[in-house]
Amino acid sequence: MPTKSSSDTTLSLLKQIVLALEEKKAGDLRVLHVGAKSSITDYLVLATGTSEPHLRALRVELEKVLDAVKAPIAGMDAGTYGSGWTVVDAYQVMMHLFTPEQRDNYALEKLWKDAEDLDLKKLLAEPKPLLKSAKIPSKKKKIATPDGITKIKKPSVKKAKAR
Repeated sequence: MPTKSSSDTTLSLLKQIVLALEEKKAGDLRVLHVGAKSSITDYLVLATGTSEPHLRALRVELEKVLDAVKAPIAGMDAGTYGSGWTVVDAYQVMMHLFTPEQRDNYALEKLWKDAEDLDLKKLLAEPKPLLKSAKIPSKKKKIATPDGITKIKKPSVKKAKAR
């Protein structure tokens, strides 16, 4: 089972992937949570490109995102030119880029119909996970005495005067 931090990392990666694909005008973008149903990945990202050059541009953008966060790539298959399907496997997230004809042909949404279809607006609206909270500085002061012993002096608390 993934740890909380790896789950946060995966969600952060998903957000970056979705934003990158939206920026490059990917069509019919969907994210399916398949972790409970699949032993090889937690999320499937499905997107449609308008043509082979568009699929290539989407793949290149995904590579940039994965490289920027140093996410390992398990595999990538663009098939032969004209195949209309590109797969990028980044372990917890597997991305499938299709031409419209191949998206209809393979119908992965139907294959994974029991998977949770994530609401992309919610995914993108969620705040980024907080980093470990910063240590609050102590108000205690260390005082070195003439005999070399370090003592800790607590700050004095001023009491409010009663009226």
